[in-house]
Amino acid sequence: MTTGRQVLLVQAALVGGVLAALFLKELPGLLREVRIYRMTGGLRAHRRYP
Repeated sequence: MTTGRQVLLVQAALVGGVLAALFLKELPGLLREVRIYRMTGGLRAHRRYP
């Protein structure tokens, strides 16, 4: 018989796995966005692009 604690641990592992899979799937797009952000000047860009 499984206890409530075991059920919670399994649920946490499943949610963690799903979140990790989503993060890894979206990582290339996020890196591309960061690269574009840095190329356009980042936080200092307001001088160039008012």
